[in-house]
Amino acid sequence: MTENELRDQICQIGRLMYQNGMIDGASGNISARLSNNRVLATPSGLAKGFMSPDQLIIVDMNGSRVDRPTAANAHLKPTSEIAMHLECYKQRPDVNGVVHAHPPTSVALTIAGYDFRRCVVPEAAVILGLVPTAPYSTPASVENRDAIQNLIREHDAIMLSHHGSLTVAKTVWDAYLRLETLEHTAKILYMAELMGGAQAIAPHQVEKLVEARRQMGLERPGDPERFCAACGLSLSKAGPVAPSVASADDDLEARVRAVVREVLSELAF
Repeated sequence: MTENELRDQICQIGRLMYQNGMIDGASGNISARLSNNRVLATPSGLAKGFMSPDQLIIVDMNGSRVDRPTAANAHLKPTSEIAMHLECYKQRPDVNGVVHAHPPTSVALTIAGYDFRRCVVPEAAVILGLVPTAPYSTPASVENRDAIQNLIREHDAIMLSHHGSLTVAKTVWDAYLRLETLEHTAKILYMAELMGGAQAIAPHQVEKLVEARRQMGLERPGDPERFCAACGLSLSKAGPVAPSVASADDDLEARVRAVVREVLSELAF
């Protein structure tokens, strides 16, 4: 994808985040890796639902502007969360897109102390894995960067307690889709708790989801241990993390749905 195409896509994601209630005002930020030392990022203090492509800013891996200011962005500064974005790229060579948002249901659950590391929603288990919650830290601070530093090595989605979400992926579009999956899952969990409690999927069924996650190249280091601890699995013979393949994202949704249908067909309600 060219730089201009990325600029258009980031603006599209900003509009979707705003329209879907994932952000408000000038909150949230989006970035995409352009090269080993250049990142395209949204500016600070600008409503992400109304950005234009020429307002985006290019920074190096230290957060310094390296683009030539234009009439559209000369007065703007990179997102105040740029340090958190850059930390994701430094820790994860496989990541080319980062999205930070404030999805309301997901954030509300962190405020209530809810633990997202549960095997309840099949799609979430496959696409997101077990989502950790980073301890509260001051937004737009070095503390915020440090809070996700170790977690981002092993997770593609992280909740920031009382604050927001952080999702990463091989493309900025997929990072946005993970945000949608996260908030959709949070709404399901919230409704399930209101209806008497979210019932976990049986361990032998979760094993199928974990294996599907591995085969799709979505497994992260430490996944077997985390699923064993959270979902009562016994995955001592789990294989190594499968390498990502270029075609993995092309049919990801169809493959996830097939696995989910199989699991749901065996569940008794």
